Amino acid sequence: MKKIGIILILTISLISCTQTKIAYVDVEELMKEYKGTKEAEASMKEKSDKLKSELDSLVAGWEAKARTYQSKMQKMSPKNRAQREQILMQEQQAIGQRQQVIQQQVQKEGQESLKALSKEINDFVKNYAKEKGYNFVLGTTGENGTVMYGEEKADITDDVLVQLNKSYKAKE
Repeated sequence: MKKIGIILILTISLISCTQTKIAYVDVEELMKEYKGTKEAEASMKEKSDKLKSELDSLVAGWEAKARTYQSKMQKMSPKNRAQREQILMQEQQAIGQRQQVIQQQVQKEGQESLKALSKEINDFVKNYAKEKGYNFVLGTTGENGTVMYGEEKADITDDVLVQLNKSYKAKE
């Protein structure tokens, strides 16, 4: 009987010593406040603005040609008018195709950037968890997260964000 009591006490003390350490982070907050995300967004906006400027220039050139055509079309022969209209239509279609290519390019680059940022944050959290001794770090996002409840002291979002931004500074 004494041996069972000792084994029970040892088991309880071992279980209490090997307590699982769990925390969670608000992934949405990390993505929003991470300096890497802000820099990537600024870079994407700059690229997008540059491409928009290029498109605006193409459209303005086409509109100028269309105005010139409209002002001179009364004096043109039907054959010249048809040729000119055909050219204007082809140019308009080319501009539309260029716009689609640019939109697809911007969307693809945005997805690649988001994927890279997510990987970077996930890798950081993995290393952070190992360093701080967490067995699990759960991710939640706003009101529709996977963590239904968590004590405030288990929320490590702010500390992870501070460390993540420090590691980003070190890269600069």
